Amino acid sequence: MNTSNVVLSEAVYYILLVLMEPLHGYGIMQKTAELSGGRLIISAGTLYGAISSLIEKGWILPVKCDDISRRKEYVITPEGRSVLEVELDRLKELVRNGEDILNK
Repeated sequence: MNTSNVVLSEAVYYILLVLMEPLHGYGIMQKTAELSGGRLIISAGTLYGAISSLIEKGWILPVKCDDISRRKEYVITPEGRSVLEVELDRLKELVRNGEDILNK
C-alpha cells in the first residue's frame, strides 16, 4: 500500500503513537488523553472501530496476553510505524509552512 498520500485522523495518529509499546484498549484511551493534555478523549466505540480498521490495514497487531486476563493488547507493526513516520513528516511540513507565513 502506498502510504505517501495517507492522512491520519488525530485519533488514529495517537493510537498508532501509543502502540509503540503493547497496550490494551483502556490503556490506549488513557495514554492518548495524557499525551494530548486531556484535549483528545477517545470513546470506546471510536477506539474499537479504529482498532478493527488498523488491524485490517496491517498497521497494528493483537499480541498474546496471559490466559488469565481477558484483556487484548495491541502493538504497532513495521508498516504502521512507516505510516506514522510519513504522517509526522507531513505534520512537520504543515508547521514549517505555517511558521514561515506567519513569521513565527
